[in-house]
Amino acid sequence: MESRRGPLKSAVPSNVVSPVRRCSRTACGRPAVATLTYVYADSTAVLGPLATYAEPHCYDLCSEHSERLTAPRGWEVVRLAVDTGPARPSSDDLEALANAVREAARPQERAAGAGGGPGAPGSAGGGGQSGREADPREVARRGHLRVLRSPES
Repeated sequence: MESRRGPLKSAVPSNVVSPVRRCSRTACGRPAVATLTYVYADSTAVLGPLATYAEPHCYDLCSEHSERLTAPRGWEVVRLAVDTGPARPSSDDLEALANAVREAARPQERAAGAGGGPGAPGSAGGGGQSGREADPREVARRGHLRVLRSPES
């Protein structure tokens, strides 16, 4: 809730509510790394990466409890790959970010070189290429982002 003075703060600090999701097991306060879901129709317990948000019929487990998980007799446990380490950007992510920053820095150059408004050749609305060749892999463009065909296709 916002007010003229900014977001409202709680008058009483809480040690109970934490932004970090905790293990669902009783008396365990460790951070959750995996989510357990039961598929009753298939008698299957699925243990996978931590879900994006907490759901009422799923259980968040810490690394110790997720490793020791057992299912009832007759049930199957499906373990999906769980990465317990911190997520690191891949080289593709970093390259895409660098390309997006470079492309975002070019609109002034493109507008100066186009010599016209939105309908002029070479501008974003005119369908031209502003002095450079079209990439044959490019499928679509939206602002500074491009959709490219996979090299295999």
